[in-house]
Amino acid sequence: MNLRTLLYLALTAPALAKPNIVMFVTDDQSPIAGCYGSKLIQTPHLDALAAEGTLFTNAFATTASCSASRSVILTGLHNHANGQYGHVHHYHHFETYNDCAAISLPNQLRLNGYRTAHIGKYHVAPEAVYSYDTFLKEQGGGHNTPEWIESCKPLFEEKSDKPFFLTFWTHDPHRSGGVVKSAPEELKPNLFGNPQPGKQYGQTPEVAYDPAEVTVPGWLPDTIECRREIAQYYQSCTRTDLALGKLVQALKDAGQYENTMIIYTADHGMAFPGAKTTVYEAGLRVPFIVHMPGQTKAVVNNALISHADITPSLLDAAGGYDAKTGGPKKLAPIPKVGRGENPGTGNLKRYQGRSWIPILNEAEPKGWDSHFASHTFHEIQMYYPMRAIRDRQYKLIWNIASPLPYPFASDLWAASSWQAQFRKGKDAKYGHRSVDSYIQRPAFELYDLEADPSESKNLADDPKLASRLEIMKEQLKTAQKQTADPWLLKWSYE
Repeated sequence: MNLRTLLYLALTAPALAKPNIVMFVTDDQSPIAGCYGSKLIQTPHLDALAAEGTLFTNAFATTASCSASRSVILTGLHNHANGQYGHVHHYHHFETYNDCAAISLPNQLRLNGYRTAHIGKYHVAPEAVYSYDTFLKEQGGGHNTPEWIESCKPLFEEKSDKPFFLTFWTHDPHRSGGVVKSAPEELKPNLFGNPQPGKQYGQTPEVAYDPAEVTVPGWLPDTIECRREIAQYYQSCTRTDLALGKLVQALKDAGQYENTMIIYTADHGMAFPGAKTTVYEAGLRVPFIVHMPGQTKAVVNNALISHADITPSLLDAAGGYDAKTGGPKKLAPIPKVGRGENPGTGNLKRYQGRSWIPILNEAEPKGWDSHFASHTFHEIQMYYPMRAIRDRQYKLIWNIASPLPYPFASDLWAASSWQAQFRKGKDAKYGHRSVDSYIQRPAFELYDLEADPSESKNLADDPKLASRLEIMKEQLKTAQKQTADPWLLKWSYE
């Protein structure tokens, strides 16, 4: 019996017409886990989920920025199309267009008979577009994520003929405001949401890692400063994994696990320079595991999927997606525009992503071989538009503002991993790059991902690949046209 049949049975079973849906999204997490091949980091609960679900090996954010990426997850539109160009909080104040309310995931699932709830990081606006019935309290505090499960149990246990939809969005393993005070180096590692060494949050145990044992990716410098930060990052990921385990157990205790679809991913890659706020692989590649009701056999799927595919896929599972039009079967109401709000185009009827429900049980599905990324802002002062397109082998990045120095997010600039190298001078190595080449980038970057997974050797000026460069430029333009990218105009006058 394949997954398509299992899904059909889940959707037509008299006890529960549609599956419950839990979307577990972490903050700044790369696919570093046992199920993704790491031999050190402890992620037993994610590994267990993968052992009876579908693990995607090529899952990507469309932008490595928090608010922008979350808007893509919940609208199925690239952030340059939904208006969420950057952060929503404080003076950054970017917001999604009001007309996205017609197709947004929480609004659509409510329209399709779901009880909707959210807990944790929200970081999108306006609420009319991203509307939930209930916002649950973060019991135990922002970093004691395992304790949040107590707040979710009433949702799981409620007797109702309506299924539930829960977005469980953690604050970890994002960088936090604190540093490890006991570190002997002048540049202290960030805590990544962890308590100080030897401490813990409430009754939640901590797993510490030896910096000497962590794996340093090729795009990062192998320094003690970087190793200490990776160790903190690992610790934060393991505490987050414990929350996943408690959530699964709570579903089982409530008798809901077999009726629940679980999606585990991150908004984008880890918060290190070279990943977050870039369109490099380390910034865009994310963990992505799907557990479907009735699924017991593990599937490893190599389709290139993106966050733009999440909303159409979950709506498909809920029975509200029209595969022929690529949009909802019925549009949700659009609220009246308030003062200072942007109405948008008023013509949103389809998603820019597509449903991966039909390919969940396939290892090598056909037609899922490319990915398009779009970044414009992070913080308001960080204007640096980039567009990227990749296939199975090559990747093209267009740095539209290439004459400008690359702008840093405030927390990444302060990172000890970066500062330790920056202080050595522009010729110092940061991974396989120099500090200077990281800051000052060319208009085009072309990489052979098979030969150079760390994206360290730019082939854009290689005459042997001149035709490949032009082909990918045209592919990039096509993707921009298909997703209504305003920055398409830059090809004409810059």
